[in-house]
Amino acid sequence: MKVPFTTQTHQSPNPKVRTTSFNEPKSVLDLLRSPSPSPAVNKPTPKSEVSALSESLFQSDDGSLHSEDQILNNLEDWDSLMRELGLHDDSTRIPQFNHLDSQLLPEFPPSHSVVPTDFSLSSDQFPNHNFNSVALCNDFHHMNNDDFHFVDDLIRAADCFESNELQLAGVILERLNHQLPSPTGKALQRAAFYFKEALLSLLTGSTRSTRSSEVVQAIKAYKNFANVSPIIMFSTFTANQAILEAVDGSMLIHVVDFDIGFGGQWASFMREVADRAESRRVNSPSLRITAVVPEEYGIESRLIRDNLNQFACDLKIGFEIEFVLVRTFEFLSFKAIRFINGEKTAILLSPSIFQRIGAGFLNDLRQISPHVVVLVDAEGMNDSGTPSFRRSVIDGLEFYSTVMESLEAASVGGGDDWIRRIEMFLLRPKIFAAVEAARRRAPPWREAFAAAGLRAVVLSQFADFQAECLLSEVQVRGFDVAKRQAEMVLCWQQRALVATSAWRC
Repeated sequence: MKVPFTTQTHQSPNPKVRTTSFNEPKSVLDLLRSPSPSPAVNKPTPKSEVSALSESLFQSDDGSLHSEDQILNNLEDWDSLMRELGLHDDSTRIPQFNHLDSQLLPEFPPSHSVVPTDFSLSSDQFPNHNFNSVALCNDFHHMNNDDFHFVDDLIRAADCFESNELQLAGVILERLNHQLPSPTGKALQRAAFYFKEALLSLLTGSTRSTRSSEVVQAIKAYKNFANVSPIIMFSTFTANQAILEAVDGSMLIHVVDFDIGFGGQWASFMREVADRAESRRVNSPSLRITAVVPEEYGIESRLIRDNLNQFACDLKIGFEIEFVLVRTFEFLSFKAIRFINGEKTAILLSPSIFQRIGAGFLNDLRQISPHVVVLVDAEGMNDSGTPSFRRSVIDGLEFYSTVMESLEAASVGGGDDWIRRIEMFLLRPKIFAAVEAARRRAPPWREAFAAAGLRAVVLSQFADFQAECLLSEVQVRGFDVAKRQAEMVLCWQQRALVATSAWRC
């Protein structure tokens, strides 16, 4: 049921001066590549996503999902916060792949890529599957195959989980503990270590809640990742561009986001909306976001709320954000979300949601009539063939090895510490989540979209142009943009990292 909407415009205590002297048409990429506007005397400019997100670590919010998670309240001042987050000097210790506006820190990840590579793995132990460690290792610069028998053991362990031979899985994982004692070596070895650890966590049933210190470390790693790799930027501007084109002209915009990350994507989106309104000399539209999040997302929810509310206030945009628990949405579907008459609605998905709750909710899309459904696949989920736990582990191993390899290419002269931080605090949690989700079978997302009557929409030529401009700024060779059916795909060494597509009912 739709209810009337009352616009609440958030006003900044002082007027903000923004300059828009850049060439039209404005785009998400314009935001990424443009320098921050020069502030007038005594007139604040919008905080960067980094600083606003950092500052929000100190703020309490009674509307957060878990009010008991009070974090970092004992630091004394702003300088101590910046030292704690390490934001003063991180950018000087790592290579920068372009001159991006520091105000954009989009979500990681995160969102989820479809991997098209048909590498061939086969093993005598698994005659029905053509997978082996030799082909996988050859795919990574012809490494010495004799040193990578751990790949076969990892595949055998995954097969044991699938056949419920948990005792044998434990024996194999114990052997892998000796082969992979730490996340060191080549990219494939480090990725295999994290997958081994994820399988061990399934075997022992061990779980642990997210601690505030880990969230701080994740923010620092996220900043590094956004600075050196085009993966996050590509995910952000392709999704934002598809949504902007679908809802353009509306004064009421509602986005339902199933993978909000740290929420920085929507700061970028708000800036683009404000710039478009200013160029047309009209009032900025109001933006509502409904984020569907897991129950353990309490800390992040407060950071996102505080950060985006402040950013909207500085831009003088009406803004509202609500959080809906995944388990609530799983039970109520879109009835758990408030929709309003007259607004244009966009849905942002990642394939991981289908593994968490299934794809049945897609059948309810026609009831809400979204103007666009955008899917960003940046986790290497293969949507072809019959899904299996073993296949998910193999696809994930290739995908995350590729991500780590691309990071290594950007690290020339920059050291390894920041790479390890990205792997530990960003990639490791995603690998653990992917392995856990792989136990819950879900149909390939393309098949689910077709069954729900969704049809692909070709991304605009302007989106193509933005992608080429982004890659022209990358100082590391190996990245390229490809078209696959209606998708736009960011690749590293011809292996897919991110695939973005737009759909309509």
